[in-house]
Amino acid sequence: MPFFSYKGRNARGELVKGLLEDADSGAVADQLVNTGISPVEITPANAPTSSRKEPWLGRLFAQRITLDDRLLFSRQMYTLLKSGVPIMRALAGLQESSRSPAMAKVMQDLRSSLDSGRDLNSSMRRHPEVFSQFFVSMVRVGEMSGSLEEIFLRLFNHLEFEKDMKERVQQALRYPAFVLVAMGVAIVIINLFVIPAFSKLFAGLKAELPPLTQFLIGFSNFMLHYWPAMLAAAAAGVIGFRVYTGTAAGRYNWDKLKLRLPLAGSIIEKVTLARFARSFAISLKSGMSMVQTLTVLTQVVDNSYIAQRIEQMRDGVERGESVLRTARATGVFTPIVLQMVAVGEETGEIDQLMAEVADMYQREIDYELKNLSGNIEPIMITFLGVLVLILALGVFLPIWDLGRVALGRPGG
Repeated sequence: MPFFSYKGRNARGELVKGLLEDADSGAVADQLVNTGISPVEITPANAPTSSRKEPWLGRLFAQRITLDDRLLFSRQMYTLLKSGVPIMRALAGLQESSRSPAMAKVMQDLRSSLDSGRDLNSSMRRHPEVFSQFFVSMVRVGEMSGSLEEIFLRLFNHLEFEKDMKERVQQALRYPAFVLVAMGVAIVIINLFVIPAFSKLFAGLKAELPPLTQFLIGFSNFMLHYWPAMLAAAAAGVIGFRVYTGTAAGRYNWDKLKLRLPLAGSIIEKVTLARFARSFAISLKSGMSMVQTLTVLTQVVDNSYIAQRIEQMRDGVERGESVLRTARATGVFTPIVLQMVAVGEETGEIDQLMAEVADMYQREIDYELKNLSGNIEPIMITFLGVLVLILALGVFLPIWDLGRVALGRPGG
């Protein structure tokens, strides 16, 4: 976003100057008024040196700010603000006690930004890699309503829910991922070392080999001679996939495909909708309007396909349609969820019912994750059994045939 240089007068009539970042001069004026400064002059300006991007090498090796860092920050800010500690002192204390140098650097920038006249949500907007649009919007609502400490508590609960979902999915996928890697390593070792040894033995016997054995030897020879090309093709495939999914159309198509994957697709969809429902409830309970809530949630769900459906909901609500009607038109919500939305709209407690929807999705996710390993295990065992059978037949059929010839009992 562009930067603007401003001049204004504070509550004591003193002239103040500074630099703010926002969408346009009107938004900058709103920031100044919210902080008690009457704007006198607002002009476009260049970005300060500190806000420009670091060299790519520095960004490559820079320490990342994790979800745990944001979780701890939200909890500590809630505790400090609830205890009556001024926000500048709170940020200074968090900067000194932070175990993460990257997070301490962000705290320092927030303090400098607040000193220059920005409010907290505008200061956080300068760090999109740390604070999401949802996070910033929630802080803005807290500043406008005077309930910032309560907002940080809700953000802490939201991030804790995100962390719990992420850890559950990772734990459920750990065993299948380990088995797949082990099988891949075994296939490589067999094709590069085991089959070539048998191939030399069979070549010395000069016997006609079964088709399955010929296929295994041919594939092994291909890997031996063209493994650099195979590695290059795999790397090109990964890079091409990342480039494709980096585009708007590619990301949309991939996110839509993920929801249709066998076994995992249902879990991904429910995790996304649970995130949506939880964020929906928190946003409405914090005082956001329905349109503002739906706008922010398009950035929260982390799925372009469902985000586009939420945008359809927002557009419908802006036209005056009910949330129920727009939610039904998206085609992503179950009849039970739609029924709860209908009751919530009728009773005016849609935030509470959306929280119950999130709890319902979370229970379903827990159940499916517990059964995921059990559902994947038979498939992987079957695949492994077929692989072992092919290798065994390919290697031992020629030996069996040679043994029968040696014993004078040719097959017939």
